[in-house]
Amino acid sequence: MPKSGPGSLAQLAGEPLVTAASHIPQLSSMVAAVKKAGLEDAANSATDITVFAPTNDAFAKIPKDTLNRLEQDKQRLARLLAHHIVEGRKTPADLKSGSLVTLDSGRLKTGESNGTYTVDGAKVVCGNIQTRNATIYMIDSVLQPGG
Repeated sequence: MPKSGPGSLAQLAGEPLVTAASHIPQLSSMVAAVKKAGLEDAANSATDITVFAPTNDAFAKIPKDTLNRLEQDKQRLARLLAHHIVEGRKTPADLKSGSLVTLDSGRLKTGESNGTYTVDGAKVVCGNIQTRNATIYMIDSVLQPGG
C-alpha cells in the first residue's frame, strides 16, 4: 500500500468500505462481487463492521463454473458475502482465539499462532485496515456458509 495518496491507509480511513476497498488492487474480485450482489450502498452505509475480504487469489481458487453460477444468483452471492462480515470493529486481539457471529448468523472460528491469524482456516494476509465505517482483514480463502 502506498504511504500517501490514493490507496494509502490515511485515504482509506476517510472513505466508506467499498470505495476504500476499490483502491486495493488485491480486492478487485471482492469489490466486483459486492457490486454484482447489489450490496454496494448497504456496505458503504453500514456502521462499525469487520469484513474478512477474500483476495483475488482466494477467488481464483474457486472453480470457474462454480464462480459463474454464484455470480448469476444474487441471493446466494449476497449470503456468501454476508458470511464474511461481523458486527463491530474487530482488533487483532479479538481474533486471537474465539468465535464470531456473521451477518448471515453463521459462526467463524478465529485463532492465532506465531503471529499468523486465521478465520475458519483462512489465513489473514493483511489486516486491521481502517475505513470510515469498517475494518478490513484480507484473507487467502473464500469462507463458505454452513461450513
